[in-house]
Amino acid sequence: MNSYILNWLNSNFGYRLKADYYSRIEEWANWYKGYYEPFHRITFYDGRRHHYRDMYSLKMAKKICEDWASLLINDKTYFKIDDEYSSKWLQGENRYGGVLGSNIFREQASDLMERMMYSGTAAVVIRVNAAVNDSGKVMTNSDNRIRLIYLSADKIIPLSMNNGITTEAAFCSNVSIRGKNKLYLEIHRLEAGGYVIENHVFGTASQNGQIIKEEALPDNVPPVIHTESNIPWFCICKPAVVNSIDNSGGLGCSIFANAIDNLKGVDIAYNNLNNDLRLGQKKVFISRSIVNESNDGRYIAPDDVNQQLFYCIGTTLEDQTLIQEYNPDMRISDNTAGIQAQLNYLSLKVGFSAKHYQFNSSGIITATQYTGDKQDLIQNAHKHFINVEGFLQSLIRILLHIGNNYIDRRIKPEAKIEILFDQSPLIDENAERSRDRGDVTAGLMMPWEYRMKWFGESEEQAKAALSGI
Repeated sequence: MNSYILNWLNSNFGYRLKADYYSRIEEWANWYKGYYEPFHRITFYDGRRHHYRDMYSLKMAKKICEDWASLLINDKTYFKIDDEYSSKWLQGENRYGGVLGSNIFREQASDLMERMMYSGTAAVVIRVNAAVNDSGKVMTNSDNRIRLIYLSADKIIPLSMNNGITTEAAFCSNVSIRGKNKLYLEIHRLEAGGYVIENHVFGTASQNGQIIKEEALPDNVPPVIHTESNIPWFCICKPAVVNSIDNSGGLGCSIFANAIDNLKGVDIAYNNLNNDLRLGQKKVFISRSIVNESNDGRYIAPDDVNQQLFYCIGTTLEDQTLIQEYNPDMRISDNTAGIQAQLNYLSLKVGFSAKHYQFNSSGIITATQYTGDKQDLIQNAHKHFINVEGFLQSLIRILLHIGNNYIDRRIKPEAKIEILFDQSPLIDENAERSRDRGDVTAGLMMPWEYRMKWFGESEEQAKAALSGI
């Protein structure tokens, strides 16, 4: 987060925003990228000068975020809306079209979950490409289009909170206008008549690199929009982790915020393995009496196939032989065990089971063992599902509201919304399907309920499919 933006908001709106917490987010971002310089840059001194090299890294922070994102939102995550017209407008005939399809929502939502896990917060900001009258009201038109902007914590500035919910916020995003990179700032404030959205653009001054506010906005971008509604045009999601860091300003914390030491432990163990491999090359010491010397003073070993294989150490060897081998112990087993131990600690700290990352596992486990080993993952995943479900419910409700008010009155903002998550990685799906089929046979579950659960169909679709069987 650019400190100038925070200072500008403080000066113009009387806020007391601070940049301290964003330095934490920047540190998490570096771990996510796999290189945090204060830790991964190694300095050593050879008696004459300092040398530097980068530590070997497994880059587990990104792997953790990827795995959580794939569990929370993937291609099997579906939205069920009980109004067919609204559903088609939102997600098309095949759930890959409509407003969500035009905004590449499925791909972007999974990426957003990954960024949320490393940065601690994610947001979707809704923009409407539409004409705005002189009073700042959006004009209703069937040609109006909705755009979704996906942002991570470094671009989010909570302004007001109510019982843990962000009610007012500012959002920064990088834009390129006619080949020039600029910073686009939009402020969502709740006033008596509803939300007011202000748009500002900041450019970079060439003299000192500082950003300055520009008076002119891009074409078709109004300076102010009056939504005349208490429904915000943004929604925010955070991991289901209580933030123990002070002065967070309403932002969440990274999924690995309390596991930095464990990330270090993994990289130390992995670096040690690679160092032993790098330094453990075979050496052959030979007597100087059997080597030739070139005109430039270089020693040439007999049958030299790899110059680093041979070393001249004098006229004699300890056992008076002409050639002596040295084969260092590369400690593969010890190093591998150390890496595995560190991975166990790390996976437990980030909400997975202690055995989530197994590079030396073998054999076949039963479904009962699988479920037992996954208990921590299952419990924590359901906590995250609650947050993500609320986030998706809010987003769809906002889209339906905007669609009804500014695009098409046939869209129903009060339609019932149901989020269907893919929980197959957390359960033994075959066993649960078999149990549900038994419940259908026993009359404890209706066949259409079974189809709704396992085929992702609405009640009408399930009953229609059964009537044709």
